[in-house]
This record gives sequence, structure tokens and C-alpha cells, in this order.
Amino acid sequence: MEPQWVPTQHDIDDAQITAFSRFVSDAIGWQFVDYAELWRWSVEDVEAFWGLFWSFLGFGFVPTKVLSSAEMPGAQWFPGAELNYVDRIAQLADNDEVAIRAIGEDGKRTELTYRELVAATAAFARTLTELGVGRGDRVVGYLPDIPEAVIAFLATASIGAIWSGCGQDYSASAALDRLGQLDPVVLVAADGYRYGGKVHDKREDIAALRSGLPTLRSAVLVSRLGRSDERWLSWEAATSKSDQLRPTPVPFSHPLWVLFSSGTTGKPKGILHGHGGVVLEHLKALVLQSDVDDSDTFFWFTSPSWMMWNYRNSALLMGATIVCYDGNPGFSRPDALWKLAAETRATVLGTSPAYVLNCIKAGAKPSRDFDLTQLRMVGITGSPLPATSSEWLGENIGDHVQVSSISGGTDVVSAFFGGVTTVPVWPGELSAAFLGTAVEAWDGEGRPVIGEMGELVITKPMPSMPVGFWHDPDGSRYRAAYFEHYPGVWRHGDWITITDRGSIVVHGRSDATLNRGGIRMGVADIYQVVEQVPEVSDALVLGVEQPNGGYWMPLFVVLTDGQDMTEAVKERIAAAIRTELSPRHVPDDIIVAPGIPHTRTGKRLEVPIKRILQGADPEKVVAPSAIDNPELLAWYASVSR
Repeated sequence: MEPQWVPTQHDIDDAQITAFSRFVSDAIGWQFVDYAELWRWSVEDVEAFWGLFWSFLGFGFVPTKVLSSAEMPGAQWFPGAELNYVDRIAQLADNDEVAIRAIGEDGKRTELTYRELVAATAAFARTLTELGVGRGDRVVGYLPDIPEAVIAFLATASIGAIWSGCGQDYSASAALDRLGQLDPVVLVAADGYRYGGKVHDKREDIAALRSGLPTLRSAVLVSRLGRSDERWLSWEAATSKSDQLRPTPVPFSHPLWVLFSSGTTGKPKGILHGHGGVVLEHLKALVLQSDVDDSDTFFWFTSPSWMMWNYRNSALLMGATIVCYDGNPGFSRPDALWKLAAETRATVLGTSPAYVLNCIKAGAKPSRDFDLTQLRMVGITGSPLPATSSEWLGENIGDHVQVSSISGGTDVVSAFFGGVTTVPVWPGELSAAFLGTAVEAWDGEGRPVIGEMGELVITKPMPSMPVGFWHDPDGSRYRAAYFEHYPGVWRHGDWITITDRGSIVVHGRSDATLNRGGIRMGVADIYQVVEQVPEVSDALVLGVEQPNGGYWMPLFVVLTDGQDMTEAVKERIAAAIRTELSPRHVPDDIIVAPGIPHTRTGKRLEVPIKRILQGADPEKVVAPSAIDNPELLAWYASVSR
């Protein structure tokens, strides 16, 4: 296979990773011949790698120890070091370059300079302090992707409090399942948002959310739809008192935010990440892997519910411009995101395989219709990118643009592998494992394999691995989530193949998480809603990645006795999911099934049935003896055919 993009010598010479390679060579007295050799060194001696990267970034504090314990879970990074995620942004208080370009679906556009961003962050931090918010308290957001969400997060982090956010496509009950676990003291919410040409008034939802959070001391309202409410502190009042931004130094592992798992087996798990680990991992991914600096405009279509929102915001640490977009990337034309990229002069644009596939089906020709000469990289994540879609990007965006497909997880709020400025791009593959990330594919016997599909494992600690789960004082839930299968080794839940050239092919999840357009949802959330519909007695929902890059989400239901599947019943099921959970997770098809297969202990068999629908042989996927009704496998195989 020929690569579809190859870096020029100019790309390689000017890349920040090349400067880092020279920096390391000077320190250790060893010249690296290529990226693969640099990566091998970085995972053979992770302590040296992270220590030298710390020095390369120019942090003032010189650590006496990088890794006091390498045990997983529980690795101890940079003992004694203190910092704050916001430190590097606070240093840009006198910078008049654009920090945030914000675009609404209604066409409204605003810009904030770094001077204005720092001032607003300082003012909101002062308000939080006056409300009694202190180190370790939780501030939560129920907001679209708008500058106010970024400011609220930065202000919260700057005083050592803990942030957690949720997009407004989640219903109040779905948001409460997440944010309600945290006993927050302040809620920041918007009165609504626009999506797909419609205005979504969220006042009833935010009222329900506020009443469901009894620990709140105050609530701040961002008026997006021109509403006001005297029972809320207005955003304008909350940012009216000027102050200087003085980030509070906190220990390296001090919690920065809580991100939530999808809730596959119950309520979503709150995942805690530390200030230091996030700063190091995000700067590594942005600076060394993607070559982001203060000349870039970084536009990733995302939502505050998704870790890519947090990742996107970290481009601010490098003085880059980020783009916030509140709306549908396909409104009012399928290629609207490319139009926005041209108008914002984005140098890096992030989207999903599903969006690319929609553009292909619509016959879009972005490079013909828009000026994308400024664009140098298209980032892709959320699900595997097929080779055909990668090639389409090369042909229709421009052969000068690097397609950087990345894969990681909310769990580490970063990527394990993806594009590198100095490494070619092969269609359908992720170019390389990221530095400092000891990635392997393991077979069923726990042996590393090359050229064969295996379980994605991480054999050495990463700084952004969780500092813990919320409400998990003894760490038992954390250990069970990642370290139960292979003690001391992180098992992520993806099937991958590592090729002999070091690239990676991702085959999809080996668990039951639903991942639609990058927005994850647990099957348990769906079941909780669907099974309240009187006509439904049992259900099975799957997210099936397809060979052409599509994503099929069928819902199989068993009807209660005497019921028939009518259009009215289908609409009731869809409406329940749309209103009580998320309109993005309404199934593509609702199919009446003769039964739902379970394990002998009553657990639904999402992963085996998903693999059968992808064409796998039922006898090789699951042992019939483990199933309560093995005859059902033949029926699901017939659906696949």
C-alpha cells in the first residue's frame, strides 16, 4: 500500500517534534534515526521521556523525581511539584491575539482576545471565590460549546475547584445522572441552544436540574435566547468585577475535572484527572504529535459532554486560537463544517468518520467550493476511519492536508496513537503510537502480537491516567474497570492491529459503549428509558461500526404479550429516547426480536451480538453453553445476512 500523504523535508525540519528529538539527543548523547526509534526510547524509559519533556516545555520547577512509583494503578508522577492548568494562559494576559472564535448556527460570531479571555476568567474566578467556592469544590456546567463554558471551566480550575460539564443535548435526567453524583456548589447553565435549524428552549430542564442539585449555593444563567430570570445570577453580573488572574498552585495530581464514562453497566462513572497529567499529555499530543503552536487556529467540532472539548481547549495552553461552534455541522448544507473551516481560516479541523461519510454521500467537494489552503491537518476521531474515507479526504480537501486519525479515550482524556507530523499517512491506518505510550496488541493468551488483531493494552503508566473514580475510596471500581483482566496492565476495550511498519488499525470497541458522532452513551441509559414503554418487555441496543465507515444503531425489542409493533409504538419508543436522553441516540432501526440473549447470570450479550451483526461466526463468538437461549444466535445471524 502506498501512503496517501508523506511529510516534506520542510515539514520534518520545522516540526516541534524534531526540535524535541534534538533536545533529547543533546541530553542523552544518542541520535534518533526516525520517529520509530524515538518512540521506542520514550516507552523503554518513560521516566526520562517525561522528565525531558517537562524541561523542554520550560516549566520553572525542576523536579527531583519524575516517577516515584510506576505501579498501575496508582503511579506517582512528579512528587512535590505544584502547578495549575491555567498557569500558561494567565501568562497571556497582555496578549491581543485572538483566543476564541465563536460561531452560532444562527450566524452570530464573536471573538475574544487572550487579554479579554484572561480578564473574564479572573472576574468569574472572583465571583466563585465570593460565593465560597474553594479547593476541591465542584462547579458544573450545562452548556453548549460557547466561550462562557470555556471561561467557567478555566475560572474553576484556576482556584483549585473541580469542573464537570454536560452538553444540552442531554435531558435533565441524563445530566442529573452525571452531575448529581458530584454534590456541586455552583451550576452554570444556558437557557437554550440552536441545533439543526431549531431553537431548543432548556429553561424547564435547567429548572429541573437546579431542583435536583440540593447542594447548590448559586446558579449562573447564560442567556442565549434572550431570556432572563431573577432567580439566577446572570453571566454578565458574574463577570462584572475585574480582578487579576492568579492561579492557585496545586499538587500535580490535584483533580482538575470529572469526566463521565458512558454508563454501560449502570450509572456513568465519574473519572478524575489531575492538573499535571492533563497538562503534560495534552501538550505532548498537541505540540509533539500535531505541531500546534500560537500560529494555529484549532477547530474541533465537539460538545462539552465529550473529552474532545477538553482536549480542544488545551490548544489555549500554546497560545493558539480555538473555535467554538454551537450548532449542527451539517446545517444548512452537508458540507457546512468545511465552509466554517474556510471562514475561520482553521489550520486544524477535527471531525468524525460519520460526518465524512455524510459528505461523501452528499457528493460534497470542499476544496472546490471553499478556500482550504490554510488547512494543514484534518483530525478524525470517534470511531475508525475507513481507507475509502481517508482517500476521499485526500482527494477532496487537498493533498497538502495531513489526515490525522487519532484514537484514545475519555479514560485518559488523550490519544494513544494517531498522526505525527513527521510520519506518512496510510489510508485506514493510524500512523503511529504516541510518544510515552507503551501500546501493545495482546492475543487471548496475553502475548503481544504484530500483524494480528488483539486487545489494546498499555503496559506502562501515562500521566493522564485517572487519579481515581468519583465515589471509589478504595479504588476497587477503578481497578476492576481497567486492571482486572491483566493485573498491572491497562486493558482499554478496543480491538487493534499493530502493523509491521508501526501503524495501527482500530477495529472498534470490544465493549458495549454506544459512540455516535463522538458522543458516547451507555446502553444502560437506553434500557432505562425504553423499558418504561408499556409495550416493551426486553431490549438490546447496539452500535455497529460498518466497513464503509457508517455506524448502525439498531434497537431490538421483545414486545409484551398481545402487543404488535405499530408505527405508534415505534414513535413512542423513539420519543422516549429523544426527550429523556438524547436526540442523537434515537436508534436507526427498531426491530422486533423473538428474544434477547443473556448470560446465565442475566447479563445481555451486547458485544457477542454486535460481532455477529458484523459478520462473525456465532460459534466462534460465544459458547452456546453460556447463553440462556442459544437458539437465538441463529436469528441474529440471519439479521446480519
